[in-house]
Amino acid sequence: MNRTLHSTLRVLHISPAPLALRRPALGALAILPHTVHYSGADLAELRRAPECDVAVFDATSDLTWAPHMAARLEAARLHLPLVLIMAESGLAAANQDWGAADYLLPSSGPAEVDVRLRLALRFAPAPELGPELITAGGLVIDESSYTATLHGQALELTFKEFELLKYLAQHPGRVFTRAQLLQEVWGYDYFGGTRTVDVHVRRLRAKLGAGIESAIHTVRNVGYRFDLVVSEAVPELQSA
Repeated sequence: MNRTLHSTLRVLHISPAPLALRRPALGALAILPHTVHYSGADLAELRRAPECDVAVFDATSDLTWAPHMAARLEAARLHLPLVLIMAESGLAAANQDWGAADYLLPSSGPAEVDVRLRLALRFAPAPELGPELITAGGLVIDESSYTATLHGQALELTFKEFELLKYLAQHPGRVFTRAQLLQEVWGYDYFGGTRTVDVHVRRLRAKLGAGIESAIHTVRNVGYRFDLVVSEAVPELQSA
């Protein structure tokens, strides 16, 4: 249901703290008429959360969760725009790869919080109609849960790393320039240079590891190409 300018929002307030230590990170939410539901950050608890319009995550005391929360919401099948609540000292670390729709300070006033929550609704992802899997040898990319596994082992990917891997795998054999990948994965409003594509490809190759990192080919003086024909062999685990 579309929310109007004056309608009451359903806000999912997520905190990584233990239940006994959880506190509202936005004092302004107590003043606004919105309905607030509280949840922890683990998947089991998120999957029990009621239907909401927008999620806010308390990253004021532990910033390490912030880069993974957008993908975590998708894994819990919560198709919500994410607003991160961060201490002012942590704003310098904020990154577009985190997949957040916006950022707020704990001290933000009611008017600002209300406007930013409503504007965040524009970034609500469309729910998947059904599970869609992309497979390449031992690599499985699950679009519905925003997860990727290699030989059954989960890959710890950032939001943008996952989006880049998914986009390349959706177009096997096709060569993309860095500018094309920047436009398709990062969007028209991204003003960074194409160097960020190289950085993300390098990180993806490192996480994919031996036997499959070559699935992302460098096409000299052009860009990158993804080939589905990769090794099926499961890498042997080295003994400690």
